[in-house]
Amino acid sequence: MNYSVNSDADDIHPGDFRCGTVAIIGRPNVGKSTLLNHILGLKLSITSRKAQTTRHRLLGIHTTEDTQFLFVDTPGFQQKHINALNKSLNKTVTQVLTEVDVVLFVIEPMHLGEADRKVLKLLPTKTPVILVVNKADLMGDKGNLLPLIQDFDLEFPFAAIVPVSAKKNLYLDELLSTIRGHLPVQNAIYGEDEITDRNEKFLAAEMIREKVFRFLGDEIPYSVAVEIEKFEQEGNLRRIHAAIIVDKDSQKPMLIGKKGEKLKQISTEARQDMEKLFDCKVWLETWVKVRGGWADDERALKSLGY
Repeated sequence: MNYSVNSDADDIHPGDFRCGTVAIIGRPNVGKSTLLNHILGLKLSITSRKAQTTRHRLLGIHTTEDTQFLFVDTPGFQQKHINALNKSLNKTVTQVLTEVDVVLFVIEPMHLGEADRKVLKLLPTKTPVILVVNKADLMGDKGNLLPLIQDFDLEFPFAAIVPVSAKKNLYLDELLSTIRGHLPVQNAIYGEDEITDRNEKFLAAEMIREKVFRFLGDEIPYSVAVEIEKFEQEGNLRRIHAAIIVDKDSQKPMLIGKKGEKLKQISTEARQDMEKLFDCKVWLETWVKVRGGWADDERALKSLGY
């Protein structure tokens, strides 16, 4: 189910090993992180129904017998509520587009919305761009996609158009094959067992932040961050002390919950995810701190890794 359009990929020779970087971009909440996680076969990039969950450039490494794919998961391009944090996220997106070998532009089926078109304007013209129509299983018969694909081809000179369903693992092999045709012939950069360039401390903070968004939803605003204050490794045990940063005093009791139940729920599920990814036991202690205006404070953003 690979509808290639204007594809000018290099001829693929069976003996060639290919390795290259692939940016995953799109408007917020379109399924970029879910796509990355299902390609990798594990949960690396955090997800939630809350838009703008992804904030950092995250490298996910997928190595096969003949290819090493270096996927760069990017924040959704921010088009409203522009503060210092969102300006930083947008800068990450535009910078990534200048540094990669292939771009995956992820959209949902049916049509290109106004938010998609704004991201479309950022796409490079000298780098192969593959349009990935996610959630294609919602379209029913694949014949329903053909008219849409013809319309998409008029919007931009895509190297290929590939419908997929990330959540259902549908047509991901076809997508990888299409990407491979546009990657340079070169040796692997990372070891075959490496999955990311980020350390466990960073991943631990992301997992906690994901649980905050999942369990509090619209109750808590976007301006929540996590700061790992202590990360110690003792054999097969990780001892982690983490502060959840909020913007206002009124948000603190929402995170803690009655008798601390909400914070306990966040911590328990984050710890379980860490143990799966790190393959070890984790001792996790969390608390809530108030740091007013941090999302619009350049110094605070830098201290939090943005």
